[in-house]
Amino acid sequence: MNRSPVLIDLALQGGGSHGAFTWGVLDRLLEEPWFQIAGISGTSAGAMNAAVLADGWTEGGAAGAREALDKYWRSVSRAAAFSPLQRSPLDHLMGRWSLDTSPAYLFTDLMSRMLSPYDLNPLGFNPLREILAGAVDFDRLARAPIKLFVTATRVRTGRGRIFRNAEINADVLLASACLPTMFRAIEIDGEPYWDGGYAGNPTITPLVRETDAHDTIIVQINPTERPEQPRTAAEILNRLNEISFNSPLAKELRMIALLRQVADPGTGEGARWARMKTHRIKSDMLATFGASSKLNAEWAFVSKLREEGRRAANEFLDMHGADLGMRSTADLDILLAEC
Repeated sequence: MNRSPVLIDLALQGGGSHGAFTWGVLDRLLEEPWFQIAGISGTSAGAMNAAVLADGWTEGGAAGAREALDKYWRSVSRAAAFSPLQRSPLDHLMGRWSLDTSPAYLFTDLMSRMLSPYDLNPLGFNPLREILAGAVDFDRLARAPIKLFVTATRVRTGRGRIFRNAEINADVLLASACLPTMFRAIEIDGEPYWDGGYAGNPTITPLVRETDAHDTIIVQINPTERPEQPRTAAEILNRLNEISFNSPLAKELRMIALLRQVADPGTGEGARWARMKTHRIKSDMLATFGASSKLNAEWAFVSKLREEGRRAANEFLDMHGADLGMRSTADLDILLAEC
């Protein structure tokens, strides 16, 4: 598509290894020279993708960002090869990507209900720390031209905190992805933090207030709807997980829809909300994978998710590429009718 540049923001949800879908989306969008990224808000895996992209962009533009994302996900997959959390022979035989019948996963899941990470992982080991050390230059990230907003949840208050470029380091990214049943809370300035998905997944407001873009593309990982009723214990827990991690985003989008209706389109803060255009990229395929698959980072699965992300982004560009900079393609007003 040959067209004038469009300034956009990206809002990236978290979801473990399903973040490879977002990698695919970003990889496809970065092929378009008319995309200019002003800011990225990310949570959990979305925060990892955001930081890696922004750092790579600072070093080598769009090509550098694509290369950095590829390197990061390959490192994640290599590390996962040494994890005891692997698919069982039955999962392989049935062509399933979940870990629901993995002995190591079942044992870990059971132990997490009886013992905390402070008992099971007293040293606070997290393989992502070493991966991030090789994937992101945090000094360079502090001066990146793309504004970053990473959300983590304060354990004591349950409220979110948004970290910006100069504040972002490995601890901040690990805090944003800190599932409390798997990892010890990450302490930053004496304050313990858990996964940002409980407070904002991702947080949209700073994109509207602090960047010059009027178009926000939300890359959504967690399915918003499931037609079937969950009945097994695994299905119920999976759906609870999806609802809890989608709830902050739904509430914020509902607030944005209301603000857009009442905002003064003239100047100042009201004009920012009135001019905001929202878009969404998602895939029905992600709804076919259970929660345990978010811990599966084997290369075949990561590659499958990446290709689905590229397909979904390509479909979005074919259908709505011409709408960017012109109008919203995600109907937020329908959220007000659901109140």
